[in-house]
Amino acid sequence: MADRPSILNMKVPDFSAEMTGPKPFKLSDFQGKNLVLYFYPKDNTPGCTTESMQFRDLHAEFAAANCIVFGISRDSLRSHDGFKGKLELPFELIADVDETVCKMFDVMVMKSMYGKTVRGVERSTFVIDANGKLVKEWRGVKVPGHVDSVLEFVKGQA
Repeated sequence: MADRPSILNMKVPDFSAEMTGPKPFKLSDFQGKNLVLYFYPKDNTPGCTTESMQFRDLHAEFAAANCIVFGISRDSLRSHDGFKGKLELPFELIADVDETVCKMFDVMVMKSMYGKTVRGVERSTFVIDANGKLVKEWRGVKVPGHVDSVLEFVKGQA
């Protein structure tokens, strides 16, 4: 998407959203921490499951780099609770049912699925630094090797 306006190096406006865990997500609650927000199309699909398990498997290394990981999709909180439990994810999942956060990060795109054009989430990952500034984005992500690249970047930020 060459005509997509970049929000890189800009402060991310505070936002809140429903998420798994004891309380809703609020960006300002995480001041002083680096955040990884990974947007994925759908719970319990092969690519999304693999990506989530890779973030799970490297979770301790992200935490050691002062970084908190969050997964985001348009699935419901109920779906997220099941997905998180099934995969034993040590991080929370944000339920963006109304696409507010997806629109904020401009990840909604038209894509081809089984020969049909459908509107969906473009697999994307964003790193927000401890000051709330967007410092890195990956769009149109392919799962193999991606989480390792994100971790390498985050370690350089710590």
